[in-house]
Amino acid sequence: MSEKKLYTHISHPHIPQKVTIAKAEQALTGFNMKIAVAITKGLGTMICAYIFAILAIIGFPGFGATPTQYVQWVSQTFIQLVALSVLAVGQQVLSKHGELMAEEQYNTTMSTYHDIEQIMQHLSAQDAELLRHAHMLMHLLEKNGISLQQLEAEGTTTSHLVDPFAQPQATTATPATLTPSENEKQNA
Repeated sequence: MSEKKLYTHISHPHIPQKVTIAKAEQALTGFNMKIAVAITKGLGTMICAYIFAILAIIGFPGFGATPTQYVQWVSQTFIQLVALSVLAVGQQVLSKHGELMAEEQYNTTMSTYHDIEQIMQHLSAQDAELLRHAHMLMHLLEKNGISLQQLEAEGTTTSHLVDPFAQPQATTATPATLTPSENEKQNA
């Protein structure tokens, strides 16, 4: 008998790959891109924020300045210089948080992928066992001279015993029921 299967698992061609910021930075090409990343990393430090705060304090217009000069100094010098670095640091923290979440999601996906593969193997083993049992039942029915048509005539569902891809086989005519004396002869 040829090997039959109830289900054939076809793996999806995409296997999730782990992508990190380091891999993304390695993918950067071009001189300008590398300069932009270096400047962004430099500005995105608290040391740079402190240096900008000192520069802004040095540029303080003094205590005799007009209110307009104070507003200009606070908005155009202090806030812009210091906030630039502080915002960059915040973005790095949020980016790192996003990277950690993505890594955890990746690990969860890989774990789920592994579990699904295990389930598929388990289901394949169950399919093989069910087919083995169906073949045994078919063999026992044939040994006892009972055809699937006879079972169907009695109202028994036989769809699980029949392979939908198999060619119909010629059946031999057998009596639908056995008389009590014939039944005793077979059991003897």
